[in-house]
Amino acid sequence: MSRGVIQPSQQKLAEKLTILNDRGIGMLTRVYNIKKACGDPKAKPSYLVDKNLESAVKFIVRKFPAVETRNNNQQLAQLQKEKSEILKNLALYYFTFVDVMEFKDHVCELLNTIDACQVFFDITVNFDLTKNYLDLVVTYTTLMIILSRIEERKAIIGLYNYAHEMTHGASDREYPRLGQMIVDYENPLKKMMEEFVPHGKFAYSDALVSLQMVYPRRNLSADQWRNAQLLSLISAPSTMLNPAQSDTMPCEYLSLDTMEKWIVFGFILCHVALNSDAAALSLWKLALQSSTCLCLFRDEVFHIHKAAEDLFVNIRGYNKRINDIRECKEQALGSMHRERRKFLRSALKELATVLADQPGLLGPKALFVFMALSFARDEIIWLLRHADNIQKKSTDDFIDKHIAELIFYMEELRAHVRKYGPVMQRYYVQYLSGFDAVVLNELVQNLSVCPEDESIIMSSFVNTMTSLSVKQVEDGEVFDFRGMRLDWFRLQAYTSVSKASLGLADHKELGKMMNTIIFHTKMVDSLVEMLVETSDLSIFCFYSRAFEKMFQQCLELPSQSRHSVCFPLLCTHFMSCTHELCPEEVNTHMHTKTHLSLCNMFLDEMAKQARNLITDICTEQCTLSDQLLPKHCAKTISQAVNKKSKKATGKKGEPEREKPGVESMRKNRLLVTNLDKLHTALSELCFSINYVPNLIVWEHTFTPREYLTSHLEIRFTKSIVGMTMYNQATQEIAKPSELLTSVRAYMTVLQSIENYVTIDITRVFNNVLLQQTQHLDSHGEPTITSLYTNWYLETLLRQVSNGHIAYFPAMKAFVNLPTENELTFNAEEYSDISEMRSLSELLGPYGMKFLSESLMWHISSQVAELKKLVVENMEVLTQMRTSFDKPDHMAALFKKLTSVDSVLKRMTIIGVILSFRSLAQEALRDVAMNVYELSSAAGLPCEIDPALVVALSSQKSENISPEEEYKIACLLMVFVAVSLPTLASNVMSQYSPAIEGHCNNIHCLAKAINQIAAALFTIHKGSIEDRLKEFLALASSSLLKIGQETDKMTTRNRESVYLLLDMESPFLTMDLLESCFPYVLLRNAYHAVYKQSISANA
Repeated sequence: MSRGVIQPSQQKLAEKLTILNDRGIGMLTRVYNIKKACGDPKAKPSYLVDKNLESAVKFIVRKFPAVETRNNNQQLAQLQKEKSEILKNLALYYFTFVDVMEFKDHVCELLNTIDACQVFFDITVNFDLTKNYLDLVVTYTTLMIILSRIEERKAIIGLYNYAHEMTHGASDREYPRLGQMIVDYENPLKKMMEEFVPHGKFAYSDALVSLQMVYPRRNLSADQWRNAQLLSLISAPSTMLNPAQSDTMPCEYLSLDTMEKWIVFGFILCHVALNSDAAALSLWKLALQSSTCLCLFRDEVFHIHKAAEDLFVNIRGYNKRINDIRECKEQALGSMHRERRKFLRSALKELATVLADQPGLLGPKALFVFMALSFARDEIIWLLRHADNIQKKSTDDFIDKHIAELIFYMEELRAHVRKYGPVMQRYYVQYLSGFDAVVLNELVQNLSVCPEDESIIMSSFVNTMTSLSVKQVEDGEVFDFRGMRLDWFRLQAYTSVSKASLGLADHKELGKMMNTIIFHTKMVDSLVEMLVETSDLSIFCFYSRAFEKMFQQCLELPSQSRHSVCFPLLCTHFMSCTHELCPEEVNTHMHTKTHLSLCNMFLDEMAKQARNLITDICTEQCTLSDQLLPKHCAKTISQAVNKKSKKATGKKGEPEREKPGVESMRKNRLLVTNLDKLHTALSELCFSINYVPNLIVWEHTFTPREYLTSHLEIRFTKSIVGMTMYNQATQEIAKPSELLTSVRAYMTVLQSIENYVTIDITRVFNNVLLQQTQHLDSHGEPTITSLYTNWYLETLLRQVSNGHIAYFPAMKAFVNLPTENELTFNAEEYSDISEMRSLSELLGPYGMKFLSESLMWHISSQVAELKKLVVENMEVLTQMRTSFDKPDHMAALFKKLTSVDSVLKRMTIIGVILSFRSLAQEALRDVAMNVYELSSAAGLPCEIDPALVVALSSQKSENISPEEEYKIACLLMVFVAVSLPTLASNVMSQYSPAIEGHCNNIHCLAKAINQIAAALFTIHKGSIEDRLKEFLALASSSLLKIGQETDKMTTRNRESVYLLLDMESPFLTMDLLESCFPYVLLRNAYHAVYKQSISANA
């Protein structure tokens, strides 16, 4: 059991390296956050910017690390007041610096132990030991550099200590050492160069020089990669199924960036090796030519050439080294990296395509996948780092518009590994049990010396691998080889010290075999960790401006837009950048908001871009649909007619108008129209949006397709309203039929989106079109329902009231009348059957219901005014109601009535509105044949209009009794009946057979009387038939009296007015009309007006 004076198992080198490396990353995270907080005026500790403490802080920094509290009471007086708050709020900062000091102590102790043990290091043999050793040195160096970059470190430590002394009467026990460390490491690299003189003689320089077997062959040009057909699965089809093997498996996917940090910092600290070892100098030069700056931690960088030159310039005899640095700086161009990225784009595309088709190859060729990911990650990070930190000589080398493509293929490979993990597990479980276990067993058996401890560990390796079976994979058993890997790490430590019974330096085959086995175990239980190790790009979250710029460049280039999804996918990496030693990064969401807003912004911009393309396509399609509208055929018909009659067709040389459909004729397949370009760009972008159903960032789930759906809904809503072309100033609006054509064209394009993206476009239609049937949409904006309702009420029907438009029953439309002031629109083009049907289709039953309710509101306001007029004339009307058989008395009473014309005009307006409503209801019935809510809501006719009943019933006055209301309703019918004769004197009351109505719309009175009577007496529970009989008796009596008049002016349109009694009513019979007003008079009246019409036309 004896191992000499120092027993490696007691030193626990493997355990210490593992723990210190992890702790080092945690300390880096905390120190980095302190640096960022101190650099941000908003996050900086308030005591550092407090004007009252300014003189105290300056005094402390000037005297640092000395403590003088006695003779400076005036300067430190304010500090005395706030000492407890300072202790409380600066404790986290202060003890972080104390932790850094303790970490430094532990690292120095471990490095001395390793030197004392004379450990053998070779990256190709004891990989884990060498890697962890080199990582620890770099982490330690990085930590001290970043610590020295915190400008406020002396102020923070000094403030805390002064507050501690004022509170407890003595300095903090850690302060003297901590203060000295801060002073010593003012120039960290210079101090560490002195520290590392003993370490550089043996172990450290050996570890670095062992990289000559790995780094030079990893740092090759793209041409060399291309000639070697690197990463190609199809270059040698016969070996496609052979497992990808190497003596240095873990070195194949080791980060180039990591190796460069090892070399640069290693040979700065152990610079003596550069003068004595040609291999060391070769590695140093190669690293200096590869990069101009290195990543220290996150977005903190180290400018290699300047820092190295500044350090070496003060060392005697280093002029040659300084010249080497300057030469390498000149050679450190970005062209080599640009060509590498170009090669990797095609190599990763090929790899991803082959593996998508044959995922079984992920087993034997897993190494290729992780190599590809690692190579690509190195190049992407190099570009990100240099583009942000270098004063660019050649801009092209630092701007890569195709970087999205490379990241996208990386994401594809990552997705393959995650998806086909079980395939890889099956392969490597069999590999471990069937091959690795056998070979390792033979190697162990052939060892000339194998101490007990080592023998036990290696036997456990063989037993663990032999016990594996495919059934475990099929049963979904969770594998865990972490213990085995840690045992191998321990074994490396035991067998790498000097005077070890079993020296790994003498049994390199064992080391290489075990490194291969460790890789195979990772393929079974650590695929996710391997993906993080080789392809984690969480560093992007610390370069948000560069990240956004790359995204914008990607969207601007149509050929790259299909890869734009890689940017939101990169946001899923960000969760791996935190550390458990800095829990506030997760708990206080220090970075979460930024990461979520980035992902949200990327998806939103992608959806906006797609929406804009779709909108452009819709605009083009609407233009094409517009060409097919009937109004555009007039010119074609005119040309055809003129051609037949051989008339001149206007100006000579006038270009012939292109017929619709010409755009589809192609003489050459290479001709690309604007629409073609739009469709291509859309299909590319939609591929990206459709690439993943959802992605998770910081426990928030993002669904790319929902972003597109949301944007399409908003744009479709705006477009529909926009296509109405409503102008409030001029009261212009698009014809319903034209809007319907445009909406259908728009919907056709939107429906085609389902060919590109898996979204439910029907849901978009339902959401948008149903909202358009309401008065306001979900954003409180006006809809086509409110716009058209407003236009028909305020523009078309108002002009009817003004006498500029008449309702023509024969045409079932409103028509412009010839007047002095011509209207800006043709009423017939907005109110004929086809337009009303289009309106019904656009507004739907709900929209038409709203239109109907608006019409009813106008009717109810007219009825309210009529009731007021009835109340004014109530006494006279009450007498007239019972005196219709006394002509002389009636004539006298009639002269006492006021506002007779107003009553007839208001009733005519009501009739016009009801006529328009019946047109709308009929159109709705034509397009929607199903019963919807109440029958009237679907356009089905009712004897008593329920909408009118609802509108009028809401008018009941609190001050008037129901009996009084009923009386007013009865007298209203009386008022209208006795007022009819006055219409005969109106020149506009002449009946026109052509339109089957009167130019002043009095033919609408019949509808108004029927509907108003039905509604009012339904509300007051009276008999509609009795009241209409009374109206008929009064009206016929009044009209018959006109026949006895001798004044021609008073009776000029007597026959035309007689025709008003020829009204169809569901409540009255022809027999009743005959008894009141003989039909022979109506027949004679019709004969007279037709005869008059013929003579007028002649």
